[in-house]
Amino acid sequence: MHVLILGGTGDARRLAEALVGGWAGVRVTTSLAGRVARPRALAGEVRIGGFGGADGLARWIVEHGVTAVVDATHPFAEAISRSAAEAAAATGVPLLALRRPGWAAGPGDRWHPVASLAAAAAALPALAGPGGRVFLTTGRQGLAAFAALDGLWFLVRTVEPPEPPLPRRAHCFLDRGPYTAEAETALLREHRVGVLVTKDSGGAATAPKLVAARELVLPVVIVRRPPPPPGVPSVAEPADVVPWLRRLPGPA
Repeated sequence: MHVLILGGTGDARRLAEALVGGWAGVRVTTSLAGRVARPRALAGEVRIGGFGGADGLARWIVEHGVTAVVDATHPFAEAISRSAAEAAAATGVPLLALRRPGWAAGPGDRWHPVASLAAAAAALPALAGPGGRVFLTTGRQGLAAFAALDGLWFLVRTVEPPEPPLPRRAHCFLDRGPYTAEAETALLREHRVGVLVTKDSGGAATAPKLVAARELVLPVVIVRRPPPPPGVPSVAEPADVVPWLRRLPGPA
């Protein structure tokens, strides 16, 4: 069995470790898009770079004898998830999506769900007010959606250096989770942040900023996830992938 993991998330890394360390005879390849210059170490084989769309992914699957694909990309990686669904359909190779659950608002949360980054930018002037200060944690891609908001000040956190266009009044810094609620609260206080903007990526590594926002009674603009490709089964935890693999026909 050759399992191709479409990675880039902590769940993908944990899945590769579980398969390589606990299932003899299984070949595991994790594919990374290459957007992070120094990715964390991964178990098994690693390939870096795009496939060239659904057709290129289908060719790679056939040429490398892939018998199962697990889409463990970020919930907002729409293009590769769509390509995976099309390539799996074209090749007949089973596809499973590994998607951690999204976050759920609790008592005291002041969430403002929106459908896109553009909608998040449109909501900010009213929420932040003139000269408001915004903590932007939506990743380095898509910052252009906020570039025209000259009346606001942005604290921008990314893993890799962002590329222009950026908001004119922005302080950018690089950091990678996991974070703690205490550190996130201190960060928000230090920079006198009035609004948090984030994507609903789910998971525990970056959730402490939501706890900090609740503690400080701050509004949170949260971008909803795009819908997954239709017809693709999904599980929530890396441990749930192994039973799915064992049920597949073949040498497993």
